[in-house]
Amino acid sequence: MLKLSVNVNKIATLRNTRTLGIPSILHLSRIALRAGAEGITVHPRPDQRHIRASDVGEIAAMLREEFPTAEYNIEGNPFIEYVHFAQDYRPTQCTLVPDSPEAFTSNRGWDLAANRARLGPMIEKLKSFGCRVSLFMNPEPQQMKLAAELGADRIEFYTEPYAAAFAAGDPKAADDYVAASHAALEAGLGLNAGHDLNLHNLPPLVKAIPQLLEVSIGHALIADALELGMAETVRRYVSACRS
Repeated sequence: MLKLSVNVNKIATLRNTRTLGIPSILHLSRIALRAGAEGITVHPRPDQRHIRASDVGEIAAMLREEFPTAEYNIEGNPFIEYVHFAQDYRPTQCTLVPDSPEAFTSNRGWDLAANRARLGPMIEKLKSFGCRVSLFMNPEPQQMKLAAELGADRIEFYTEPYAAAFAAGDPKAADDYVAASHAALEAGLGLNAGHDLNLHNLPPLVKAIPQLLEVSIGHALIADALELGMAETVRRYVSACRS
């Protein structure tokens, strides 16, 4: 069953424009989980432009105490102020993303051939904390076997190119992802997806790749929540996952 993990970074972005502590990340995370979301995703960055270090621990405590079956997914570049979050809070999943500190948002997947010497030991270390490890990847079939050899449990498809092609009306928007998903499954990897997914482009992706295990969605979901409310929005995204 495909799981929805709500990325709460954009809630933090709005909160950080004032010093009032609103909107509350914890409160809205609770609403999302009670409405059917099965996980919470955060992507702390060194400049704390959205999620702050204190948020990571507070969300971990809330999930542990109130939603013990919910998944916690901490995204980030494993070589830039990241490992201590995994070591301290033992999330369900560590999603490793090759973004630089100055990146506006995640904008590419890993080049595993160029990074294998660094990534292998890092993946082993994160797994020693009891975390599942997922690598943020472009839809490149030739890299999937190497991802498995490095010890990754899953890959997360970087779906911005899919979203852009879908918005342009390209009937083959998902083709590269389908091909890469076959290679990943053959290598024994689980499949996640995230970036620019929304209520319109998610159902066709789910239909094209029914083996998806998790989608992590933030920007579009939080934008929809401004119109529909968090609970109703999450219910619609859960329905889209089930489509």
